[in-house]
Amino acid sequence: MKENFVESLKQHIRQIKMTRWIRFILVSAVFFFWVILMGNPWLSLLWLILLDIYILNIIPWGWWKNKKGPIRTVMAWVDAIVYALVLIYFIFAFVGQQYEIPSSSLEKSLLVGDRLWVDKTIYGARVPQTPIHFPLAQHTLPILNVKSYIDNPQLEYHRLPGIRGVERGDIVVFNYPQGDTVAVKIPNPDYYQIAYELRKEGITDPLAYMKSNSSIFGDIVVRPVDRRENYVKRAIGLPGDRLRISGDTIYINGKAIAEPENVQYNYIVPVSGVIPEEKWKEIGVRMEDRGTAPIYNEVAGFSFYDIPLTAAMKKEIETWHEVIGPLQRESQSGFYELGDIFPLGANYGWTRTDMGEFWIPKRGSTLHITPDNYPVYERAIRTYEGNDLSMKDGKIYINGKETEYYTFKMDYYWMMGDNRDRSADSRFWGFVPEDHIVGSPMFIILSLDQERSLMNGKIRWNRTFANPNPDKGKWDK
Repeated sequence: MKENFVESLKQHIRQIKMTRWIRFILVSAVFFFWVILMGNPWLSLLWLILLDIYILNIIPWGWWKNKKGPIRTVMAWVDAIVYALVLIYFIFAFVGQQYEIPSSSLEKSLLVGDRLWVDKTIYGARVPQTPIHFPLAQHTLPILNVKSYIDNPQLEYHRLPGIRGVERGDIVVFNYPQGDTVAVKIPNPDYYQIAYELRKEGITDPLAYMKSNSSIFGDIVVRPVDRRENYVKRAIGLPGDRLRISGDTIYINGKAIAEPENVQYNYIVPVSGVIPEEKWKEIGVRMEDRGTAPIYNEVAGFSFYDIPLTAAMKKEIETWHEVIGPLQRESQSGFYELGDIFPLGANYGWTRTDMGEFWIPKRGSTLHITPDNYPVYERAIRTYEGNDLSMKDGKIYINGKETEYYTFKMDYYWMMGDNRDRSADSRFWGFVPEDHIVGSPMFIILSLDQERSLMNGKIRWNRTFANPNPDKGKWDK
């Protein structure tokens, strides 16, 4: 029987047309080039599937094509859907994908409702670390409300060659660094901010407390890097930079850098009465930012709005007859709070507008760790780079050995939003590791104003196919 099978297989191979051999050779060449780029030799085993499909035909892949009736119809649809999902998987993983702006942290550079095409090739596509996942869902399947991925296998971080690295001023999409642990019912503030606040209230084991109060916090889930929430911010600090913030001005290596043209800051706007909604819409202040009515200050005896404004918007508002006094920058103890400043619990006295100078880790560079800078780099060394890190009696231990030095394995970035006082960014959760970087927006596919109807300007036609980062190239000058 074995001899008959071998003879039959030889006969089958002899009958294969030359054109099919050529297609097989070309596909194989492309496949092995892809394996080399992926940096994972185990993937070469998948070539056996190509060998069988094109040459051997041991597995009857197209068995259903000889059937009649509903089986053939159903399998034709299944075949088409599988091919479509595989194609989408590869496009989303290695080329780019659509991303919607959900919050105002980058306004007015990017608006809530902008739908972007994110280019993954510019920095080099990241090989999926969680390869078995549904390509149209980040971490949860809608309706079913279950995980959209299988935890194992987990692949090591590897990135394909890119066009260039992250540059200062780039708008970057990345996986949320502190999204590794999530309280499902309270995703914002994140798990670490919640745990920090619970400790301040005297709860010594926040995780146990959250698990015992699942009706409030939901399940506590752990997510792999590439299945964490997608965030979009502007790259301000690059690997190896020394960064500080003083009075809203950002200094890189001692030099003040430019701001985005449409950077926003929060202002207190004193008013007499309610400013008409259409006035706000004309200058682009969303209801979510301004509220439905002004706030009344009983002590001062006047009403006011607390809103983010660009310099141009501020200049326009100052001419309105409803405004009864000068606009004031909101103080640190103002009405819009985002949580405590990075690093949590360090007591450096930093605020979102004033942070002392620190160094941004760079791959291959060695840091002298001290008790003073330990809080800044603790999470990067322990969580992002996978070390056992501790400090006892002022001495630093990494993987059980006392040391004062650590050499970083990855590059790190400092990301901030253009809506400075309403952006939960690196000032609150620290560095973004290179293995969290997804890509950069190439263009705006579609922009929908969530506060307008379809017949009243819902589609922002002027933003369709627009450059999402017109400020690029104005940095470090």
